[in-house]
Amino acid sequence: MMSRDTTQKCFPAQVMPTLVVILTVIPALCGAVNVNCSEPNQPALLKALAPVFNMSAIRPVMNLTTPTIVNITFTLFGILGVDEKAQLLLTYLWLRYRWHNELVTWDPVQCGCDKLSLPRSKFWTPDIVINEFMDKNEVPVVPYLYLHSDGTMHDYHPARAVTSCNLNIYTFPFDIQNCTMTFSSYLHSASEIEVFLWGSQEDATQRSKKVITTVGEWELLEITAKKIDPRQDKASCMDELLLHVRVRRRANMYVVNLLIPSCFLMTVDLFSFLLPPQAADRSAFKMTLILGYTVFLLIINDTLPVTGNSIPLINVFFSLCLALMVASLLETILITKLLSSSADFSPMPHWIRVIVLQFLGRIVCLPQKPTKTTNIDVKPEVVKQTADYGSSEITVSSMDDKILQELRSLREEMQAICEQVEKHLIPSQSSEEWIQFSFIIDRLLFGLYILFITVSFMTITIIWVNSYSQ
Repeated sequence: MMSRDTTQKCFPAQVMPTLVVILTVIPALCGAVNVNCSEPNQPALLKALAPVFNMSAIRPVMNLTTPTIVNITFTLFGILGVDEKAQLLLTYLWLRYRWHNELVTWDPVQCGCDKLSLPRSKFWTPDIVINEFMDKNEVPVVPYLYLHSDGTMHDYHPARAVTSCNLNIYTFPFDIQNCTMTFSSYLHSASEIEVFLWGSQEDATQRSKKVITTVGEWELLEITAKKIDPRQDKASCMDELLLHVRVRRRANMYVVNLLIPSCFLMTVDLFSFLLPPQAADRSAFKMTLILGYTVFLLIINDTLPVTGNSIPLINVFFSLCLALMVASLLETILITKLLSSSADFSPMPHWIRVIVLQFLGRIVCLPQKPTKTTNIDVKPEVVKQTADYGSSEITVSSMDDKILQELRSLREEMQAICEQVEKHLIPSQSSEEWIQFSFIIDRLLFGLYILFITVSFMTITIIWVNSYSQ
């Protein structure tokens, strides 16, 4: 029977009522149970461990000021998926815990075995949880754990972990995610339970890569550990162990299904600049491409990630592609209007002439052409004089009024034809400038198309290579 002073030394005064009940069952709480097996077999060992089973309600230490060291590791058996919208990582884990039970030891030679599988309910187990858990663990509970002859206890059980993760999908589909799983006690402070990594982080990574069964969208890169030292007041904070899981998205499917078709449509739109700009087929062809690209974006809408954290770079790429297609269609409409109605436009402003005809024209290799005079064999003045002379001769010859009226009508028609010939064969300088403006803008947008496609291909290739080199 323990003395009052000895009891107060082993336990604080707050747990004295509980100890009164426990002391009636346990004859020597402050000392380890001496397991003596009558025979070297498991039934004899199980009978000798009966006093230990009665102490399942307390932490298995000789002194309450001694913390229980819990070693933790896990094997990543499968990556079930990533929910970008809800910011969740779904994994299947094999968890392994190890701690020391100071209240029990036995001689493996005397008892005939070194370890024994016993019901979990017979022992105290640490309340280690993953702080990032966002859903119930639907895996059945393993009802047994291992007890070794030196008091070491091993607890193995699976877990379907639905954990929160701050996902960064800016470089989708070449993104690499780093998700954290924080292991700590839910109830016991750092002065009671300390958490450490069992083994090395390299072993956890290699073991997970060896047994992982899911060959889906995500690939495991590495598992790293970080120990968070508790504050000076260990009685008021929990001891934590952070395990970081780095996974990489397999981008081959997205490159084939998203990026390559988009680049093909952009290339077809690029070669549409070889069609004559004044032809109506060019505008209809570009409108068909825009319609097809819009349908393509609607089809892949469910494939793209949806999150409010950041806008993926691939969404910006698709928006720029659609914007360039619309700009090329608008540019074709503008050029068709300029080429068909350039003679009706007012003279070009001076600042447009300087910026477009002189500056941009040299950049796109279309410098402004000098004004040329056109020689016309049949001049309108000669035709007019001939018509007047014929009219006077007819008047002198005293022909009847009907023939005179027809000749005057013929003279007016000839004058109109001369004006149209002068208008088309002798174009004004303003009309030539607007036509030159149209070809310069068409060549400029063609160059911007080539530059955009080249930069896009190079950027995609560089990001793709860098993601697989990490």
